[in-house]
Amino acid sequence: MGNKIGTVGIIGLGRMGRCMVKGLIQAGTLKNTEIFFTTKHPETAALVAKELSVKACKNNLELIEKSEIIVVAVKPQNCAEVLEEIGGKITKGKTVVSIVASISTEQIEGKLPKGVAVIRAMPNTPAFVGAGMTAWCAGVSAFEKDWSRAMALFEPLGKVARVDEKHMNAVTGLSGCGPAYIYVVLESLTDAGIKIGLPRELATLLAGQTVLGAASMLLATGRHPAALKDEVTTPAGCTIDGLLELEEGRLRVTLIKAVVQATKRAKALAKQVKV
Repeated sequence: MGNKIGTVGIIGLGRMGRCMVKGLIQAGTLKNTEIFFTTKHPETAALVAKELSVKACKNNLELIEKSEIIVVAVKPQNCAEVLEEIGGKITKGKTVVSIVASISTEQIEGKLPKGVAVIRAMPNTPAFVGAGMTAWCAGVSAFEKDWSRAMALFEPLGKVARVDEKHMNAVTGLSGCGPAYIYVVLESLTDAGIKIGLPRELATLLAGQTVLGAASMLLATGRHPAALKDEVTTPAGCTIDGLLELEEGRLRVTLIKAVVQATKRAKALAKQVKV
């Protein structure tokens, strides 16, 4: 084993899986030769293998033979089928990492031999540039070796937080889905810049760096967002007029409702999908 993780196999290399692969290779955590994957469609496998220079396995059983860590990255609706296929073939000593929304560690453990370690994680797509957020929790058979593997897998992709499993659906609604909300904000700020006469390239730069800077300030200082907002808002200045428009447009309430609704959907999936 040439790294802290060992060989990694990803079942269902979709968008999130690709972000993980690119992030891990760029960080130097894994070599291309230490990553294996499967997809449902051969044409997709060929494209991904060429794009990322990683090895496509002919099936999931070949993948688990070659991998110390098996990352399950399929849609929730396909999870039961995959676990039925691979469950009896995974041996103790391997670590199963699920990034499948809504599926609990208990559900996954029920399809695996007793004692196989399961880690449940929810990363997000900024992992591609090393700025992701991953929350994870451990199943009953996962111990320090498996926790270390999970940390080594996700730390190069951004920030990592261990959470109680009861919070994982909320994590999905906030940070898992959250980049999409922020992209809507960024798109709106960019369009606003264009509306007031800025070139698109400049408007995009101003919007992107402003959001990045505000987020960095929040994390670096640990201060409440409201306090940081107040520092920008001077009496009778420009900012307060802009904030008034946001309040009248119910931006705050809309963002809260977006997270709540996404969390509800994650909880609903947990009940609908049978594993």
